[in-house]
Amino acid sequence: MRSGRFRLCVCMGLAAMVAGASTAWGWPAASVAKALELPPPSARAQNAPATNPYHGPMYVRSEVMIPMRDGVKLHTVLLRPLGSEGSGPPLPFLMERTPYGVKGVSSTMLEMMKPELAGSGYVFVFQDIRGRYASGGQFVMNRPIMAHNTPRDVDETTDTNDTVNWLLRHVPNNNGRVGVMGISYPGFLAMMAGLDANPAVKAVSPQAPMTDVWMGDDFFHNGAFRESYGFDYVQEMEAQKTDGVVSSDEDQYRFFLEHVNFAGAAQAAGMSHLPTAEMFLAQPTYTPFWQAMAVQPHLLRPEVPTLEVGGYWDQEDMWGTQAEYAALRAHEAAGQPLHRVFLVLGPWNHGGWAFGPGDKLGGKFGTIQFAGQDTGAYYRAHFEAPFFEFYLKGRGGFDLQDTASFRTGENQWHRYAIWPPQAGYRSVRAYLEPENTLSFAAPKGAEDVEAAAYVADPAHPVPYRNRPIQSTYGQGSTWRTWLAEDQRFVSSRKDLANFETPVLRSDVTVTGDVVADLYAATTGTDADWIVKLIDVYPVNAAGVSSPEMGKASTAPGAKGGYELMVAEEILRGRYRHSFTHPEPVKPGQIVEYRWSLHGVDHTFLKGHRMMVEVQSSWFPLYDRNPQTYVENIMTAPASAYQAETVSVYGSAKYPSHLDLPVSDDSVLP
Repeated sequence: MRSGRFRLCVCMGLAAMVAGASTAWGWPAASVAKALELPPPSARAQNAPATNPYHGPMYVRSEVMIPMRDGVKLHTVLLRPLGSEGSGPPLPFLMERTPYGVKGVSSTMLEMMKPELAGSGYVFVFQDIRGRYASGGQFVMNRPIMAHNTPRDVDETTDTNDTVNWLLRHVPNNNGRVGVMGISYPGFLAMMAGLDANPAVKAVSPQAPMTDVWMGDDFFHNGAFRESYGFDYVQEMEAQKTDGVVSSDEDQYRFFLEHVNFAGAAQAAGMSHLPTAEMFLAQPTYTPFWQAMAVQPHLLRPEVPTLEVGGYWDQEDMWGTQAEYAALRAHEAAGQPLHRVFLVLGPWNHGGWAFGPGDKLGGKFGTIQFAGQDTGAYYRAHFEAPFFEFYLKGRGGFDLQDTASFRTGENQWHRYAIWPPQAGYRSVRAYLEPENTLSFAAPKGAEDVEAAAYVADPAHPVPYRNRPIQSTYGQGSTWRTWLAEDQRFVSSRKDLANFETPVLRSDVTVTGDVVADLYAATTGTDADWIVKLIDVYPVNAAGVSSPEMGKASTAPGAKGGYELMVAEEILRGRYRHSFTHPEPVKPGQIVEYRWSLHGVDHTFLKGHRMMVEVQSSWFPLYDRNPQTYVENIMTAPASAYQAETVSVYGSAKYPSHLDLPVSDDSVLP
């Protein structure tokens, strides 16, 4: 029986226009109004960029069940400009395949969500993937690619191919070209269209794509399990054919703490039998099951022009965008491309580029404004629409050579020949030193100097966002914006360590991959390591707002205002050597832990400070590490959870630091 404290609210289709508009472009159906905090359609229309009014055609809607090679039929909605079926120039297809339901898509949706593309004229195709909503067959989460030896060997690449072939044969007055796009899970599906690609597929745009859900996307990061998200999302996707939001009146911090481990939480919710939950419980390591779901090993060459899109503050799929670009770009750089690969990165949370002006980031616990820059509108007008216009209609206007990135702090767009950029940047080390110091001078202390030490207690883990913590997509949830929350709500805790520069006397620009390199020890046999690179604003700085505005930081030695995370990531200690063969840590042994905090493009302005925060829990986004080595943390007994002392070292022999790619014109303190 499901715990009475949880409700699984099932959304049977998308009757409302707002739900249809949002879910069709990549978000869970039942979560739209509450979790995404979307304004009503009238308000969203009023907030649309004034420079981009819709003057395009009305679209005619039709539905069809398209047969696949194994006989399964997939529910598909077509929207094409009124009067284009029998006259006018042939039109290309622009398709999105989704697990989130397409019942609510309409002409009004296109006008509101994609005015640039709708105004130009396409035959838009929206499809429920296999096993979801009105489509037949069985749903499989991130269905792995198969060897296509028989008609029964189906995956998302074959379903895409079969759909495209049907469209070319049965939809009149088409020009034989197809583009595919999508955000999140539909971003994964867009990339599937670029593998073993149908010859008619001429352009794909995977946006925040689920790429490797164990290595760095939805369900695990470097071996640490994303507990609250996995708990909610799996129920939504696998408990029924339509979306069902997990909603609870209880603080999720308290709920997961009370149920000890994921096995206890799953049992309380009655979800232990769901396919992906079963794999969480049985195979928490990077086993062949999870490896088979990964996309990046299949990206052996860019088969079609590919526009990868992602946000620096994406709370769900930040990793996939840059991982796919890197995999494809490596082959292009080796001189073996068939087509170009492009990348756009911006100051967005998950899908934040898809609608609205994009002139700010954040929510009730902190907001950053971009000095009047409408980053979302700019992206859609200068990159997304011209990309498809060029490859599907042969029109000019797409002039991106490789990468475009919006640099925060400075709040300007930049273009690069490759990501991360090379010319004009140098690698420096920011060292973690005693007395809360972050220094760019190499340490000269004794061999075993501790930069900081604290007691990490699993009974009192560090929360990842302000409490109470709502269900991911539940009523009033701040899930979408937590990466932009003012970090002062945790910086004063005693179970973490802060390292800070003096006030910067000039701007320092960091562009590229940030890497954490810790030399650390624990009295336990396992540990989690979380490192955050934070921009500490002056008190009462312009362009930011927070409930803490006007207050100085209470972190040890800190005197600043708003604390904005710029880069952050976790590493589970047992995976320090191998993601497939975990091993315990020897108590008291100083061990090197090195991992990527991912790409950034940010200027720390004069008058700000740079801060690095190190902690050992991030709950309940990530499950608690017992800090006593057990084979399977998913089922760890309560007795395994022990408080341990962790030490971070900062000396000539053990120089804990961050590797930072800084611009040549940056003057370091």
